[in-house]
Amino acid sequence: MVEVLRSGFVESVHRGSVVVLAPDGGVRLAIGEVTEPVFTRSCNKPLQTLGLLRAGLDLPDDADLAVGCGSHSGEPEHVQQVLGILGKSGLAENDLGCPHDWPMNEAARNRVIAGGGGKRRAAMNCSGKHAIMLATAVQHAWPTASYLDPEHPAQQAIADTVTQMTGEDIHTIGIDGCGAPLFALTLTGLATGYSRLMLAPDGTHEHRVAEAMRTHPHLVGGTDRDDTELMQAIPGLLVKGGAEGVHAMALPDGTAMAMKIDDGAPRPRTPILVGVLRALGYDAPELEDKAERDILGGGVPVGAARLRGGLLDELR
Repeated sequence: MVEVLRSGFVESVHRGSVVVLAPDGGVRLAIGEVTEPVFTRSCNKPLQTLGLLRAGLDLPDDADLAVGCGSHSGEPEHVQQVLGILGKSGLAENDLGCPHDWPMNEAARNRVIAGGGGKRRAAMNCSGKHAIMLATAVQHAWPTASYLDPEHPAQQAIADTVTQMTGEDIHTIGIDGCGAPLFALTLTGLATGYSRLMLAPDGTHEHRVAEAMRTHPHLVGGTDRDDTELMQAIPGLLVKGGAEGVHAMALPDGTAMAMKIDDGAPRPRTPILVGVLRALGYDAPELEDKAERDILGGGVPVGAARLRGGLLDELR
């Protein structure tokens, strides 16, 4: 699927599965196992946020929703946004059930270390999701200590929404890296959910989730993050990645894509995203540097990871 070339030779090939759906749900492209469930990790976050809104979450600031949908880099603005959600709910950082972590952003992490700081829950990339789960519990007078229990009302509301948006019953529930319940979905189901977010009319919770992410892309990712830069480059694009090589995106017309890289490697994902965008007629100067991923040797580029030729021809 994505070739890794080093010094002119194909060193390896990253394999995976990709599905692209037309706005009406028809399959435009299917490569690999697109109807087998996989843990779709942080790609679920927009649907989880939607479930909380449907359950009655009241957060007037769309920036709060964006960080709730995000896998942020732990930069100061991300941490402050999360702490703000908690503060408005009468909660503190230690109420978060996600692990303590360093910021993902190198500069932010270095500043914390230089200042004598350490890992903290609000810097963990999923802390926004946890904060809005807690805010929902507080607003409904539901227990906060058990908000990560799959039987908690907030988690049940999320499960109901994921089922409705993807058109799939949830048969497998795991625990994500952040400690929250995690659903296994097919790539086709995930792409269906993203398409439905994009096609929802103005005034709906679905439209608000998509618009919050597109309006505040920095809160979804952060500095030098692909999701942030892609949404800034392509007007109306909605894109969200997850751990272990999962990614999903949807275009303004409702065309949607989901992928899973078999070995969980992150480097093939952006060349695939760019390839799909270009095959569908979208382009921007900012995509040029993302079409390939440099392979370093001795700290200098000696090769690249790039999309295998002809893979997306039927989309063109």
